Order: sequence, then C-alpha cells, then structure tokens
Amino acid sequence: MTVGLERARVARRGRRLQWLTIAWNSLEFVVALVAGLAAGSIALVGFGVDSGIEVASSVAALLRLARDADERRRARAERRALRLIGAGFLLLAGYVLYDALASLATRRAPDESLAGIVLAALSLVVMPLLARAKRRVASRLESGALEAETRQTEICAWLSAILLAGLGLNAWLGWWWTDPLAALAMTPLIAREGWEALRGRTCCAGERSA
Repeated sequence: MTVGLERARVARRGRRLQWLTIAWNSLEFVVALVAGLAAGSIALVGFGVDSGIEVASSVAALLRLARDADERRRARAERRALRLIGAGFLLLAGYVLYDALASLATRRAPDESLAGIVLAALSLVVMPLLARAKRRVASRLESGALEAETRQTEICAWLSAILLAGLGLNAWLGWWWTDPLAALAMTPLIAREGWEALRGRTCCAGERSA
C-alpha cells in the first residue's frame, strides 16, 4: 500500500472517531445540562458546557482531516484547528475556574443525581478509549492539531472522574466541597494546554518545526 493510500485510510479512521466523539459529547451535553439544572448541580452543568466545547473542537478536527490529502490546505487547516482547539481549552479553563469558585462561595450542596453519576461513570469508560484511538491517528498523521484535540478528550475523561467523585461523595457522605477543589487543581493544566495549542506548540507540531 502506498504512503498516500495509507494516509487516506488513517484520515478516514480519524473522521469516524471524530463523528463518534461528536455523537457521544452531544448526548453528554443534553443529559448533563438537564440533570444538572434539575439537581441544582453547578458541576454537572459545567460538565455539560465542557461537552459542548468538545463538540466544537471535534468539528475543527474534522475540518482538519477533510483537508489532509492536500499538503498546502492541510497546513492551513492545521493552524486554524490549533487556534480553535486552543480557544476551546481556554474557555473550558475559565468555566471550570468559575464553576469551582462559585461552588465554594455558595456552599450549596446539590441534590443527589443518579443520572449524573451514571453519565460520569460511562464517560470515564468511553473517553479514554476514544482518546487512545485518536492519539494513534494523530501520531500517524503527525498532526499537532489532532494531538491537541486528543488531549482535550483526555481532559474530558479526567473531568468525568472529578464529577463522579464529587457527585458520589456528595450523595454518600455529603462532602460537597470535594468536587470544586479537584476542579481547581485541574484548571492550570487545562489553561496550559490551551496556551500551548494557540502557540502551535503541541508535541507533533514542535517536532516538525524542530
């Protein structure tokens, strides 16, 4: 199989993975917002916002993959996708920071949310599997933009773990403060990834420029 045909095959696989990500995150967006508003959970609503940002990042990655066959258009799409994904990271960092500080300031424990616990548990299984598959595509195509979008999927998995811990400990022990504290710890990581993506300094992009 020629290099061109192999690259096209990998790009097709990447597009399928992005469509799967869009479908899953759209479901997360709806369920998290409905369950979060019903339970009065800022963390669940924040998780829904994160899912919406992830959908936008996956659309940017799809546009990048659609232009993979043309080297000149590929480079332009790479830069555009990196900027969009980097902006998504920074928006996510800002919302998580606001969400965590608001939770700590109000000291208002949300109602128990079985739907939120189930959603977070499922996301904790689905997101790492998607991230692993998408990282292989990003590596084969040597795409910094796709690598950045993969990192966003991994962060979504971490946020799922944080959400599950927060909702679970709140339901079990009434420890409402565990979720916002863990979210605050994640904020610098998310912001750093966004800044690096905006500067085009992902691992793959950095290797090519070097």
